[in-house]
Amino acid sequence: MQTIAFIGLGNMGSGMAANLVKAGHRVLAVDLSEAAVQKAVQAGAEDGQDLKHAAQNADVIITMLPSGQHVMKVYREIFSALTARPLLIDCSTINVESARQIAEEAKNHGFDMVDAPVSGGTIGADAATLTFMAGGSESAFEKAQPILQTMGKAVIHAGSAGAGQAAKICNNMLLAITMIGTCEAFNMAEKLGLDPKTFYDISSKSSGQSWSMTSYCPIAGPVPASPANHDFKAGFATALMLKDLKLAQSAAANADASTPMGALAVALFQAFSSHGHSEQDFSAIVNFLK
Repeated sequence: MQTIAFIGLGNMGSGMAANLVKAGHRVLAVDLSEAAVQKAVQAGAEDGQDLKHAAQNADVIITMLPSGQHVMKVYREIFSALTARPLLIDCSTINVESARQIAEEAKNHGFDMVDAPVSGGTIGADAATLTFMAGGSESAFEKAQPILQTMGKAVIHAGSAGAGQAAKICNNMLLAITMIGTCEAFNMAEKLGLDPKTFYDISSKSSGQSWSMTSYCPIAGPVPASPANHDFKAGFATALMLKDLKLAQSAAANADASTPMGALAVALFQAFSSHGHSEQDFSAIVNFLK
C-alpha cells in the first residue's frame, strides 16, 4: 500500500481515485470543491485538507487538472513545499510544451515525473479500463506503471517527457474525426432508407468499423453503454473534446504538420459547442450534423 495524494477530483479524477482506494492504497483527496472531496471520502479516501498537507504525506502525487496553467501552478507549489521526493504523475491533458517544461523543473528539483494522460472517458475512469499514454524516463515509468495499472486496462510508455501528451492529442484528434465520419454515415444511411441497426450490423463488421462505431455508437440501440442511450449525458463532454482539438492544432502548427481534417473537426465542434451543447457528450454532434 502507498499513500497517494490525488489532486483534482472532477468527473475523471473521482473515478480514478476511487479505484486507487479499491486497490488498497491510502488516498488523500484534494479539490477546490468540498463536495468533490466529500464524494471521494464516501468512496474510501481521506480528506487531504489542502495541497501542501497532502503532498507532504504522500509517496505518490497524482494530478488531474483542467489546463497547463493549473498544472504548472500546482507543481511549483509542490516543489517549494517538499523536502521529500514523492513520485509525480500528471494525468491532465495539457499542451506538450508545458508538460516538457514542468518535467524539466521536476528533474531539476530531484523528482521523478511522468505525464500520463488518459483515454476512455468517465466510463473508463469508473470501470478502471482507461488507457494511459505515459511520457518520462524509463525509471520513472517503471515506478508509475503499477499505480496506473490499478486505474486502467493499458499502460503504454510513449517515450520521453511530453510524449504522453503528444500521443493523447493525436489520438483524440483521430477520435474526433472518426466520430464525425461515423455520425455522417449514420445520418446518410437513414436518409437513404436504411434501418440504423441494420447499418450498424453491417458497418461494425466491415471496413467502416471503428471505436466510434462499436464502443461509442452515436445512435441509440446498438451499444447499450454509449451516451446515445442515456440522452447524451457526457462521458466525454464536447467542451473537453474541443479543448483537446485546439491543443492538437497548436501542436500541429508548431511541428509544421498538415492536419486539414483536424482543422475541420475544430470548426465543427466549435460550432456545435457555440450552439449551447458544450456540456453534452461529443457524440451528440450526430444531431447537429443532421
